[in-house]
Amino acid sequence: MNRHARIDSIPFIDVVAQRRRLGSRIDEAVRNVMDHCQFINGPEVGELERALSEFCGAKHSIGVASGTDALVLVLMAKRIGPGDAVICPSFTYAASPEAVALAGATPVFCEVDENTFNIDPGGIERAVAAAKRAGLKPKALMTVDLFGLPADYEAIDPVAEALGLYVIDDAAQAFGADARGRKVGTLAPLTTTSFFPAKPLGCYGDGGAVFTDDDELADLIRSLRNHGQGTDRYDNVRVGMTGRLDTIQAAVLIEKLKIFPEEIVARERIARRYNAALADVVRVPHLSNEHTCVWAQYTIRVSGGRRDALADALKADGIPTAQYYPVPSHRQGAYRDRPVAEGGLAVTERLAGEVISLPMHAYLDEPSQDRIIGAVREALRH
Repeated sequence: MNRHARIDSIPFIDVVAQRRRLGSRIDEAVRNVMDHCQFINGPEVGELERALSEFCGAKHSIGVASGTDALVLVLMAKRIGPGDAVICPSFTYAASPEAVALAGATPVFCEVDENTFNIDPGGIERAVAAAKRAGLKPKALMTVDLFGLPADYEAIDPVAEALGLYVIDDAAQAFGADARGRKVGTLAPLTTTSFFPAKPLGCYGDGGAVFTDDDELADLIRSLRNHGQGTDRYDNVRVGMTGRLDTIQAAVLIEKLKIFPEEIVARERIARRYNAALADVVRVPHLSNEHTCVWAQYTIRVSGGRRDALADALKADGIPTAQYYPVPSHRQGAYRDRPVAEGGLAVTERLAGEVISLPMHAYLDEPSQDRIIGAVREALRH
């Protein structure tokens, strides 16, 4: 490439292209909310919840203010708090252990699988042992469906049951994916997701949802998200929080959900094209015939200390990258004193030093993808 020529940058996640596609539909949806002025718990919230349930198959879909609030609410609903341990991976965003800490419980960090980046079923028992050694009562297992790929619940569930752990699916990155024909939202007794704008299904601010088939838990979470409300707004039957989804965000999500299935297909096509073109120069993501992935991020592994050089070379070519997550949770200042599974987290440490994510969104055209692929291959030749 001629370094003196102007370099057009490729978006890492192109929300603008999606906005152009939706056009006046979003404007009209927001305008309807502005007209009826029911900004909290307006009719669009219930409409979205019904649409989400129809999409994923969960009996109850409960809109909340963010993915983090969703996690806190389910922990509150399960009465998980001080003295309790929640097993979770360290290779995840801070919101996962943060929610546990906010609920008053203790996150205990577990190892992840080398191929999928998701929690390693074989490491759960070692994390439980570390929790007990710290004087904690293991109560729950918080899986994280990282980068859009569901965890291996067929392997996880028997382990969790044997150890007395309630499974909570942190699907902030994976709503829309499925495992063996079952969609995210139905793979665990309680599932949470995020509608942060960069997510595969994102709103125009913060938002999230909880999914469950349990009627009692659903009613409890609806109360907790609204200050512990009982029969009316001045009947507070429990301590809750302000965790409601704004009506405008629900209106935006209703329109985005209509095109979401097409976007998932596009993401899968782009990921497979990346894999075919890069498998001989980097370690590409895991693909499975039993799971679909919504590719919240397309993440490759670059060994031998070459990751930073690759990021610099791509940046010079107008190609953004991201590193999820260069510092694992158990190395973060806020969580350094929390227990770690017996034997340590060698895989997590290795991944943190090797992973790098390339641009991924449903509107990434082939010429742009070819440019990215060519730049990666050129940078790794040297």
